[in-house]
Amino acid sequence: MMNKDDTQNLRSDYDLDKLEIEDLLTNPLDMMKSWFQHALDLDIPETNAMTLATVNADGQPSARTVLLKEFNDTGFIFYTNYQSRKAQELEQNPKAGILLFWKEIQRQIRIEGVVEKVSEEASKAYFQSRPKGSQLGAWASPQSRIIADRSTLEDRLEELQTIYQNYERLPLPSYWGGYCLKPHYYEFWQGRKNRLHDRFDYRKNGGNQWVINRLAP
Repeated sequence: MMNKDDTQNLRSDYDLDKLEIEDLLTNPLDMMKSWFQHALDLDIPETNAMTLATVNADGQPSARTVLLKEFNDTGFIFYTNYQSRKAQELEQNPKAGILLFWKEIQRQIRIEGVVEKVSEEASKAYFQSRPKGSQLGAWASPQSRIIADRSTLEDRLEELQTIYQNYERLPLPSYWGGYCLKPHYYEFWQGRKNRLHDRFDYRKNGGNQWVINRLAP
């Protein structure tokens, strides 16, 4: 069993790369695309896994890992159960943050913005593009709710498998769909030696122009 001293002594140095002001692209979305593609090219597992942070009406933050499914000039899109805890918190407070961390290349990207639901048409198109098992799982799980045991899920899944045995595309649940985080803040972080990491952020200047700042680590 790990003791306190073992935990305190866990550390690694960062020395794979550096990030300078001249390396940055004018548009943070283009910078995001560049780093994301680099991570894909290196076959980093779950490249699109990101932490989504939300805050409820009482100011209590919570975070969980979700999958980034699309990003473009509009924003960053992910999908979930609209009755889940994250969805309830986004209903109360649409401000949210996402974090992508790739330890293999010692990089992370933080993005903050306001979240809106995507259209039902977009949600349906994505939902029906998923593997059948994932579609069935979305129907079977009352996400974030208390359940008696695992058999509650397995029994419901078995029931749905019978109902939809001849279908590859299931109807879109009324309680399931996508969100788009529309960003107003980006931060790019590159690990460096001695914890003197390189950090740069992009902030709107009150209009549509992005201003780049170097941050102390």
